[in-house]
Amino acid sequence: MKNGQLLRFRTIAEYHRMIELPKPEHPLISVINLESIKYVPPQETISVRFDFYSIALKKTPNTKYKYGQQEYDFDEGVMFFMSPGQVFGVKIDKDAVLKRRGWSLLVHPDFLWNTSLAKTIEQYQYFSYSVNEALHLSEKEEAIINGIIENMEQEYRSNIDNFSQSVIGSQLELLLNYSNRFYNRQFITRKKASSDLLIKLEDLLNEYFDRQNELQGGLPSVKYIADKLNVSPNYLSDMLRTLTGQNAQQHIHNKLIEKAKEALSTTSLSVGEIAYRLGFEHPQSFNKLFKNKTNVSPLEFRNSFG
Repeated sequence: MKNGQLLRFRTIAEYHRMIELPKPEHPLISVINLESIKYVPPQETISVRFDFYSIALKKTPNTKYKYGQQEYDFDEGVMFFMSPGQVFGVKIDKDAVLKRRGWSLLVHPDFLWNTSLAKTIEQYQYFSYSVNEALHLSEKEEAIINGIIENMEQEYRSNIDNFSQSVIGSQLELLLNYSNRFYNRQFITRKKASSDLLIKLEDLLNEYFDRQNELQGGLPSVKYIADKLNVSPNYLSDMLRTLTGQNAQQHIHNKLIEKAKEALSTTSLSVGEIAYRLGFEHPQSFNKLFKNKTNVSPLEFRNSFG
């Protein structure tokens, strides 16, 4: 294999063969103890794509995981979540690989067929977070998560019967819900990082809407804002929703309305000119959004200062 070559795994069994583990006891779900992996890749960097879900808790000294342009150090125990089709890179210190601890849960989408999770799993947005937005667990939280994983592993290693899928599925849903809770806790407890991000968001929106020329590019998208802040769109929205009760799109609209009110009350520009300067192609769209947010039209708002 060439250094950095993309490795794609369509089945869990393929991945087991690659890392020199026995065939999985269940073809659609597997819990891998990272200490049992003795395989060491022949190159320093690997890009990997799974066609199945991967949830991992890793404690791997001197190993860096890369997602996009971001690198994350996994010296401490953290969880991250990957959905099918995502590509992630691993930069490996070969001397440290054999010291890795933790586990990896692999779930093929076919396992979720005909279960409630088949549709609702898409609601857990942390599957599209970047690696640098991993979940940091306390010892108590880690014990809870490890207990669920042990229950799942015990269930699929037992004799499979008509109840196995629903029991394992319930445990997986419990795992995802606890992860949701712990992410919300992380948004709140990491006050400095969250406050810094809120300040940067405010500055970025002010800079965007205060440009002297008309906003030819239109309104800023959530992706544009997230890229500028070096976070993923879902992480940004989830963090803002936890801290402020509003998602990223609502923050953009609030800043837009703030700038619109400023222009309506301090300039003689027409409503159409203000709409154009704020990135709207059609004044009707601006009027609709303004009234939806303030319960009055832009013209009614302006006339209230007369």
